[in-house]
Amino acid sequence: MGKKGIETLVGLFVLLGIAGTVFLALKAANLASFSSGDTYAVMAKFDNIGGLKVRAPVRSAGVTVGRVTSITLDTKTYQGLVKLEVDRGVQFPKDSSARILTAGLLGDQYVGLEPGGDEKNLAAGDIITQTQSAVVLESLIGQFLFNKAADAGTAAAPAAPAATGAKK
Repeated sequence: MGKKGIETLVGLFVLLGIAGTVFLALKAANLASFSSGDTYAVMAKFDNIGGLKVRAPVRSAGVTVGRVTSITLDTKTYQGLVKLEVDRGVQFPKDSSARILTAGLLGDQYVGLEPGGDEKNLAAGDIITQTQSAVVLESLIGQFLFNKAADAGTAAAPAAPAATGAKK
């Protein structure tokens, strides 16, 4: 094998490495969905979406059943309006609920769908009315510190002396 043959093989090896790196980067960032199934769109309103992002997964029982396609602000209610694309093969009852959950302690956030018991299913364009907002870690820590400071303030305050009715 000549010098040109070795250079060609090295070039092909480098191109395969670059293609593999691009593929892994797209999969890790959830930017490339390699399944192009039929979906239907539903909406959900949340008081606080936390760090939820477009292209975040929609999961039910831990299984990915869709993606978040857009996040906007409802200017009438001042709530986050999240548009979800759900696989058409998975039908949820109309009284299903949506929660914003976190993967692990500090992981990415996703929408979890809990099926309800209604006989009618969600259709394209329906709004999920039962929602639970994201738990914001900073708010929890702030609330904990505020409560601890309030407890310490009441414990450090001296008790007022009891008033006696006798005059000297």
